[in-house]
Amino acid sequence: MAQHLVMVAALLAADDLDGALAHAETAARRAGRVPAAREALGMVAYRMGDYARALSEFRTVKRLSGSNHLLPLMVDCERGLGRVERALDLAASAEVGALAIEDKVELAIVVSGIRRDLGQLEAADVALQIPAARLARQQDWAARLFYAQAEVALSRGQVDQARDLFAKALDADQDLVTDASDRLADLDGVVVDWDDEE
Repeated sequence: MAQHLVMVAALLAADDLDGALAHAETAARRAGRVPAAREALGMVAYRMGDYARALSEFRTVKRLSGSNHLLPLMVDCERGLGRVERALDLAASAEVGALAIEDKVELAIVVSGIRRDLGQLEAADVALQIPAARLARQQDWAARLFYAQAEVALSRGQVDQARDLFAKALDADQDLVTDASDRLADLDGVVVDWDDEE
């Protein structure tokens, strides 16, 4: 089973979702009561946009392990299924208080996105105000938090603030998980003509 899980991670990184799915399904068949196997299958389904299957797997992981670390993804699955009220109810559940800071940040980003979808821009901004995150600019999740705040600022017409936040996201983005540099270039009016490149 462990080899299949390694292959799932490698194939997801290579965007080979069909290959990842085959290994994840094999792992889940062989070890259906092992949370890691079910989580891997849920992750592949999530990446494929199969939110119903992903949500089912994530619920199984929660039941088997007692862990709530997949709550942000469960909320996003509900959002992907068009069940916005259910998503917001889940995001406000008691389990949120026990989440690690990185999971709270991910949940806040999802909730902010839902609020933006609903046109509730002030609520989208409030969702991203996490006191424990203020001094953690070099954490892995800081870049995504600043990026989400920049998106909200842009939606509110606060271009200068958005630019500052994209710059913070870029500074914190050690693993290049965002396209903050491209967004900054767009805001600054920088156009790259690749046809002129030697």
